[in-house]
Amino acid sequence: MTRPRIGFLGTGWIGRHRMAAMLDTGLVEAVGIADPSPEMVAEAQKLAPDAQVVDRLDGLLALGVDGIAIATPSALHAEQSIQALDAGVAVFCQKPLGRDSAEAARVVEAARRADRLLSVDFSYRYTTGMQAIAPLVRDGALGQVFAVDLTFHNAYGPDKPWFYDRAQSGGGCVMDLGVHLVDLALWVLGFSAVDGEVAAQLLSGAQLLSRSSDEVEDYATAQFRLANGTSVRLACSWRLQAGREAVIEAAFYGTQGGAALRNVGGSFYDFTAERFTGTGSETLTAGADDWGGRAGADWARRLAQGARFDPAADELVQVARVLDAIYSART
Repeated sequence: MTRPRIGFLGTGWIGRHRMAAMLDTGLVEAVGIADPSPEMVAEAQKLAPDAQVVDRLDGLLALGVDGIAIATPSALHAEQSIQALDAGVAVFCQKPLGRDSAEAARVVEAARRADRLLSVDFSYRYTTGMQAIAPLVRDGALGQVFAVDLTFHNAYGPDKPWFYDRAQSGGGCVMDLGVHLVDLALWVLGFSAVDGEVAAQLLSGAQLLSRSSDEVEDYATAQFRLANGTSVRLACSWRLQAGREAVIEAAFYGTQGGAALRNVGGSFYDFTAERFTGTGSETLTAGADDWGGRAGADWARRLAQGARFDPAADELVQVARVLDAIYSART
């Protein structure tokens, strides 16, 4: 079987980590690397010494690649994805796919038109904990799930200036962190649409941001109801002084029990999953779990199996629409 030829656009830490996960499958071949930083290129070459170093996306497409992995600043994601898809190339993109739902919808339509596989790196779906929790919700083991609490507080802020420019990033901590949580909730609950008003408060430096503000939020809360009747609460932040590096939780509460994914000791990587019944709890998963590259590895496997456009890509637009609603609802 001929292995799909993959180009890697953006080889910072995230890009290289996903690159390694894809190559570790043994199912794809790295043929091209493009990054403006010579240092990042040099690190990527350690993973794929035979890959050709080129300038920009055009250079990767000229190599005749079958797929592109995109790990560039958010403002570039939609246009780069569309350019690749229009060239008949499958795409694995970092989140967000677009800075708003209109951009995301354009990418999905390009994938549909080209009949090419499109995936976004919503990696938290692939944690062992969420893989244990999702069936409990979907199979009715928790009864009617009426509430979901989502939390992602990060003791640090991004280290690149473009994150703080709304035109380039599309938003602050909601776009950076909240997008993962919104995706988790919708994915577990079958992508039920938002029903009714969304309430949200976005702050920067402890000050409320108005709808007309160009600043990005470093703290946000939002609440909304899904068409299936589930109430969802979201809180996320950068640089929150919470006594640990991160506070991450996705908790699902039903009429017959609950379940939650929670990070351990402030870790960004280690999680436990528990099931609750009344005042009792049962540990579903715990311990080390190398989950970060699984979304990329899954895309690589599907591409190697000949997968084309997956209608589930429409779900990417639904996630973006929730974020649109949060930003539109800010006081």
